[in-house]
Amino acid sequence: MSFLLLLYTCSFGFLVEVPSPPGVPLQQTIRNLFFHFPMWIGMMTCYTVSIVYAIKYLRKPDPVYDIYTVEYARTGTLFGVLGLLTGMIWANYQWGKAWSGDPKQNGAAIAILIYFAYFVLRGSLQDEAKKARIGSVYNIFAYFMLFPTIWILPRLTQSLHPGGEGTEGNPGLNPKDTTNLMRAVMYPAAIGWTLLCVWITTLRIRVQIIQEKKLANEHA
Repeated sequence: MSFLLLLYTCSFGFLVEVPSPPGVPLQQTIRNLFFHFPMWIGMMTCYTVSIVYAIKYLRKPDPVYDIYTVEYARTGTLFGVLGLLTGMIWANYQWGKAWSGDPKQNGAAIAILIYFAYFVLRGSLQDEAKKARIGSVYNIFAYFMLFPTIWILPRLTQSLHPGGEGTEGNPGLNPKDTTNLMRAVMYPAAIGWTLLCVWITTLRIRVQIIQEKKLANEHA
């Protein structure tokens, strides 16, 4: 399903007619919507599943829960980085430079760095049980930091992104500028990229579980 949806996105997404609002030179760059926006959806999906398993681990310390927590956080961070990169490519054409210090750009970068710190924290601990327990607690903290850094604070300040307080200049995309044809690509793209997130993560989880079983057999 992921393959079919992404095949549809990467073909019809470059053929569909896109709007060109007066005074907003979106031109063909608006097609980045089919790649930039789904990255954040995939990231939030992975982080949400990760925190669910972090809470499960704190309630019942099962190593499998910790594997799910780590791998979903890992894939979420990967797609968060891809979201930043695709946004920077878009910003380079729409705002004149890849990084303009926009509140949403800064907030997204801070959120990703918080999750990088999560992996650094886990890597600094040797005891597996302590690593999983402290990592799960930090994971919950990191997840709730996503909301002020990405969704709340940037919307309360002036931003080049649409939806910010006192938005001026070229927003790069206004929701009113999208068409039904664009939505017919955007929503399948979001589902397709999210399914890809889940598929990648489940493969990594299976590998980690097999390795854990192999280590357990060697020590038995």
